[in-house]
Amino acid sequence: MEQVPLDGVVWLRRDALAEGYSDRKIAKLVRAGEWYRVRRGAYTSGDLWRRLSPEDRHRVLCRAVLLTAHPTAALTHVSGAIEWGAETWGFDLDEVHLTRTDGKSGRREDGVAHHRGKLTEGEVVVRNGVRVAAAARTVAETCTIAGVEPALAVANSLLHRQEVSRADLEVQTDLTRHWPRSLTTELVRRLADQRIESVAESRALHLFWREHLPRPEPQVAVHDESGRLVGRVDFLWATHGVFAEIDGKLKYLTMRRQGETLDEFLLREKRREEQICALTGWVCIRITWDDLARPHILARRISRLLAARATRPA
Repeated sequence: MEQVPLDGVVWLRRDALAEGYSDRKIAKLVRAGEWYRVRRGAYTSGDLWRRLSPEDRHRVLCRAVLLTAHPTAALTHVSGAIEWGAETWGFDLDEVHLTRTDGKSGRREDGVAHHRGKLTEGEVVVRNGVRVAAAARTVAETCTIAGVEPALAVANSLLHRQEVSRADLEVQTDLTRHWPRSLTTELVRRLADQRIESVAESRALHLFWREHLPRPEPQVAVHDESGRLVGRVDFLWATHGVFAEIDGKLKYLTMRRQGETLDEFLLREKRREEQICALTGWVCIRITWDDLARPHILARRISRLLAARATRPA
């Protein structure tokens, strides 16, 4: 996830008053859309807010919270994950997660979850100008507030970005073995794969595990007779000669060539799929975001195809 630089984009009411603004003037600027009220007593540019993604809006909210938080507080859980650049799905981004290194949880307040975890200064880094828990710990923390599926998307995203390694996750899993929901952490560690490139692929990988389907190989390269790379398939069940392609928004946004229309991209994708099938004899199953919302139906479709291919004549 590409992040917008957010240095100095949030200011407090007290700072505005010190600069000569009155409460009446502040209210007028908010009504006009020039300022946006991030939370009580904290503001940002209205134009900037309207251009931000949900994840970057959460980062702005985090900065507003940190401006009045205890100095030992650091962003943790999903708030830390987003600051590390993780792709998130299934999390409430209206709530900021903090942990203090002095062992105290601080006051409770709307929109802020103060955690009592034993966070040390050695586990805190400064990233993009704010204090954040280390990446491996952040993955473990997301497992305490979410199920396997959304936590796996975070882990895969940070692995793929090389912000964390499998060795880091293994060490962290051992360190947090007695945390609540440690079984989720262990499952995420076992399922995580740095080759997974999107939330949709993470959700598909989770579906294959949950529905007891054979685990496929992610991101398999296919070459033609001359050795030229034709493309990569998202998932491959090699022994069955079946590959899966995930049709998600991210693919449409990141894989389209400059100036290429959506129709041109889809036609190029169709030709690539046909060429892969012709070269390998494999068959393709396409998985959409809507398919992932109906996991049992999708699993039956995949299972039938794998069974049919397993019994095909040699």
